[in-house]
Amino acid sequence: MKKHKIIYWVTTSIIFLFDAVLPALTFNTPLAKEGIHHLGYPDHFRIELTVFKVIGGIILILPMIKPRYKEWAYAGFGISMIAACVANWSVDGLNGNAIFPLVIFGILIISYVYYHKTKCILIKEKNF
Repeated sequence: MKKHKIIYWVTTSIIFLFDAVLPALTFNTPLAKEGIHHLGYPDHFRIELTVFKVIGGIILILPMIKPRYKEWAYAGFGISMIAACVANWSVDGLNGNAIFPLVIFGILIISYVYYHKTKCILIKEKNF
């Protein structure tokens, strides 16, 4: 059980740091603005995406949030990662910028699987 919790918290922390904290700190930099413009998105999308990523990260990292909301946050991050891969691939071809979101998506999947494993363990413990 301890192994499951460690894997869950490490992977969830990576998602939180990469997909919530980092965008919150860098969304207004010239590099971020150019990146969104380069992919063909309007500038307001950068702000919307950052707001939803921060909200999703908070939902994932706080243990008292209901599972229903966590499911939506996982879905949102998954869609975001797939869309980032497709956008980068369609504009610049298959390169590191297109592959990296899939790596983060893999970490997100591990977090999701271990979220459910730790949740099932907690339910079993409460029944005893």
